[in-house]
Amino acid sequence: MSDLLTHSEYKAIAKDLDLPKTAFINGKYQAGNGKTFKTINPATGNKLTEISGCNATDVDFAVQKAREAFEQGFWSKMHPSERKNILIRLCKLLTRNRRELAVMESLDSGKPILDCETIDLPETIHCIKWHAEAIDKIYDQTAPALDDAISMIVREPIGVVGIVLPWNFPLMMLAWKIGPALAAGCSVIAKPAEQTSLTALRVAELAHEAGIPRGVFQVLPGDGPSVGEPIGRHMNVDMVSFTGSTETGKHFLRYAADSNMKKIVLECGGKNPAVVFDDAENLDHVAEHVVNAAFWNAGQNCSAASRLIVHKTIKAPLMARIEARLRGWKVGDPLDPGIHIGALIDAEHCKKVRKFLKNQDKGNGPFVSPVIYEVSADDARAKDEIFGPILSVIEVATNDEAVAIANRTEYGLAASVFTANTRQAIRAARDIQAGTVTVNCYGEGDISTPFGGYKQSGFGGRDNGLHAHDQFTELKTIWIDLTDPADGDNIG
Repeated sequence: MSDLLTHSEYKAIAKDLDLPKTAFINGKYQAGNGKTFKTINPATGNKLTEISGCNATDVDFAVQKAREAFEQGFWSKMHPSERKNILIRLCKLLTRNRRELAVMESLDSGKPILDCETIDLPETIHCIKWHAEAIDKIYDQTAPALDDAISMIVREPIGVVGIVLPWNFPLMMLAWKIGPALAAGCSVIAKPAEQTSLTALRVAELAHEAGIPRGVFQVLPGDGPSVGEPIGRHMNVDMVSFTGSTETGKHFLRYAADSNMKKIVLECGGKNPAVVFDDAENLDHVAEHVVNAAFWNAGQNCSAASRLIVHKTIKAPLMARIEARLRGWKVGDPLDPGIHIGALIDAEHCKKVRKFLKNQDKGNGPFVSPVIYEVSADDARAKDEIFGPILSVIEVATNDEAVAIANRTEYGLAASVFTANTRQAIRAARDIQAGTVTVNCYGEGDISTPFGGYKQSGFGGRDNGLHAHDQFTELKTIWIDLTDPADGDNIG
């Protein structure tokens, strides 16, 4: 999407937005029973609107309606091609309303409109469309059996699904969850982050307009104790897919254990390394990827490469190129299409990030410019997930040392390796303990490849790719005995 508007045009759109103010439950907007809370523009500190929050009573009602919808089968038992058609209709509505959603996303999250227009909205639409197109092409299986039996392995939608979302990518993370969940035939209850509820609510309205039945996709805004925990503990929720901090993710494991042992899928934090070996080629190319990896979305990205582990022989020329490239990154009003880094999400997060900054680097208000610190491997800035625009540079003497330091973390979400040696690249990619390892680039793969982590970065499943459907389905074995009853059966 290259047809960007001017700063003043985006501001005009923002002024005229009709922002959602209530939950979307059972096919309509309706006030929740929880506390009303303000949603704030991170860039200005001004109130965007007030949202009627939900609580356990609303969760109970939404789960009831989700269960009714699932058991009635209007969606869960619909032919996959029909679900596909409705989800594609949703994608058309998202495309038609993409600019409204992009501006809403930028206002609510502090993300640059440049990213919302060119990355977040296109990827959101593509994700839902991809899973929609896949669902009527995923076939069940048969297993080898004797001549007098047939064995079938079939997938069934898991049932009522809770999805709990982060604030850093409100639309994209919503799409990562609802794309495969709705395609599979589940009923979905989404809890957006309290800071960024607006676009999820609007998408739910568009989904209903597209033809998704009442109760199948509901959005309940509110805080963790009021909405997230009741979803996690609910006896009639079959699974929860969560993206957010490792600390909060562990709570959902406890909620599952204390309730109905529901399935839990966690995509959590990261302290991801970009490893540059001594033979890395085209340092301009490496510098571009490192800058994007560390500072995109102000470093508020679980897969951000916040550790640069670089061989001492090429450190100096690489750092010169990184610093030169970084000078072109502008910080400021997210609605200005020339801005690369917008505002940190809220005052609490600003305080957390600034704990890791030197006094001269702390910035003003919600805006923090990118900074680079040379540190030891044991420095807090090289170990803790900061979730801000800070790149920690660690010098190493050997390539083996680089890999060892890359693995010296409780996380294992993503990593990058830069080298000209194919054998060395493959060996490092195998040795680094991370769910995604990219070679000579930074990224997360694409919609066709699974995304998730090792160690405390993830648990229970993967987002993206066909593997994402595993989260939201149960496997069932059906064994059919073909023997003549007079001859007895063939089991046992």
